[in-house]
Amino acid sequence: MGVLPVPAEVRAILLDIEGTTTPIAFVQETLFPYIKDNVKEYLRAHWEEEECQRDVGLLRKQAQEDSSLDGAVPIPLESGSGEEELERVIQAVVDNVHWQMSLDRKTTALKQLQGHMWRAAYATGHVKGEIFEDVVPAIRKWREAGMKVYIYSSGSVEAQKLLFGYSTEGDILEDLVPLEPCHMQTLLSQSEPLEALECFGASSSLKDPDVKRPVSSSHLHSPCSVSEANAAEEADTHVAVVIRPGNAGLTDDEKSYYSLISSFTELFLPSST
Repeated sequence: MGVLPVPAEVRAILLDIEGTTTPIAFVQETLFPYIKDNVKEYLRAHWEEEECQRDVGLLRKQAQEDSSLDGAVPIPLESGSGEEELERVIQAVVDNVHWQMSLDRKTTALKQLQGHMWRAAYATGHVKGEIFEDVVPAIRKWREAGMKVYIYSSGSVEAQKLLFGYSTEGDILEDLVPLEPCHMQTLLSQSEPLEALECFGASSSLKDPDVKRPVSSSHLHSPCSVSEANAAEEADTHVAVVIRPGNAGLTDDEKSYYSLISSFTELFLPSST
């Protein structure tokens, strides 16, 4: 696809995760299946722990809010009447988690449990965050050139930090700024990319004194989807759409309209020599 010059006014680069820094297959074929396959074992092992009980309580509250939805799975209270009842409650939690995941829901309750399960999986070496090989060298080059590099994701901040902290390239958290303010990871879904980008602008302004206004032309956003690219344009942000294996295809009109890259090595900074 050739070299894409980065506009001289750009001072920050905003990266998506799924399909941009990390293969979609890793999320769909490793992270999500890990939850489905191990949630019952995890609950049994950690049931008495305060953190696990908070997770279950949040899921139970979500289940109550979902009671009118088709196929919703209630989670009964535990009365302490024995192992058989405990197994029924645990199975209800498992069924609820599977139901939410089958609908690709992104509730705070589900994300919280997933994040704690992934934390255990990363820490024990059962999972390593997969990152495209061009990502780390490019990020470090951008940082050396004075660029800020932010991570934008609908996933929880904890999930972002785990992926980059326990990655196939080692711990690269020091090279990145995961988005923390606004709780955008749970309050804003991928169906609301413009609002999420505006939240990014507010959060980056708080964290970075060099960013003077929310999501402006001083940012380059590198997403993998047209919806996010459209939102970035609406937010007056430069866009480079990433074409990676497994990403959704683009129409001919989209290919001709957007700046496209297949590797971060194709982004040429004004200061590059």
